[in-house]
Amino acid sequence: MIGLPMPLDWNDLRFVLETVRQGGISGAARALRVNHATVARRITAAEAAMGTRLFDRHASGYRPTEAGLEAARSAEQMEAASHDLGRRIGAKDQALSGSLTITAPQLLFERALAPILRQFADRYPAIELKVLAANRELNLSRMEADVAFRISDTPGDTLVGRRVTAQNATVYVGRDQAARLRDDPALPLDWVRFAHWPGPPEVIKQNWPNRRVRMTVDDMYAAIAAVRENIGATRMPCFLGDPDPLMERLPNVPLLPYRSLWVLAHPDLAKSAKVSAFTDFAAREFAALRPLFEGAAA
Repeated sequence: MIGLPMPLDWNDLRFVLETVRQGGISGAARALRVNHATVARRITAAEAAMGTRLFDRHASGYRPTEAGLEAARSAEQMEAASHDLGRRIGAKDQALSGSLTITAPQLLFERALAPILRQFADRYPAIELKVLAANRELNLSRMEADVAFRISDTPGDTLVGRRVTAQNATVYVGRDQAARLRDDPALPLDWVRFAHWPGPPEVIKQNWPNRRVRMTVDDMYAAIAAVRENIGATRMPCFLGDPDPLMERLPNVPLLPYRSLWVLAHPDLAKSAKVSAFTDFAAREFAALRPLFEGAAA
């Protein structure tokens, strides 16, 4: 039973919003990086302050009431206003110092971006780089990051930036498997399939009709490991396959178009000194790496 209304701590509404947004307190706890008990406690505090129940508790989880949905909408508006203010203030910051948060896919960071970040840090020692190596797209409007590297043909019209390089892909095979195929071209082509891709490129179907799926993966790290272990061949971007000493290109397969690499920022922050310095620097460095990404360096 909820008692008399108490003063509302606006911060409690963040827990209400994330519980609605993530579909339950487990997702809210992950998003807010707290434990379940903290989320439940802050929701209870918000309910006590507002004098109404915001969620129905079921065995399957928390389900928002109409009041809960209304509270979440209000919290979302407050969050957007706060982020808008933060971006506008950040845009006025012309100092080449302070923190700069960058998000990029994990493999891009590991294989190409890390040296660029080191060079940037050496040139601008007063800027503290924070890197979020994540395969999911972080929300720059919600200030989850200042700059994002995205691999996409359509990076969206809510961000500004530039395409730093086109990309190509081809099919790679482990060294031992490649040797076996050279010794006996009649062998079936062992294939590593991606769970979320429709199937091999058409050129594989034409040039290697005798093939068999040996493994299905849902992650490029797993695909790379499978090719290195000679489990099967698969398609991957050239910047991943060409430098790898444990794999080589599969013969009779041309370069295949792949999604481009972009460096992006929110329009409100794009002209701030830190963001502008970094995006210009990164674009120049990736321009020098274009042969690697386009597959011309092999």
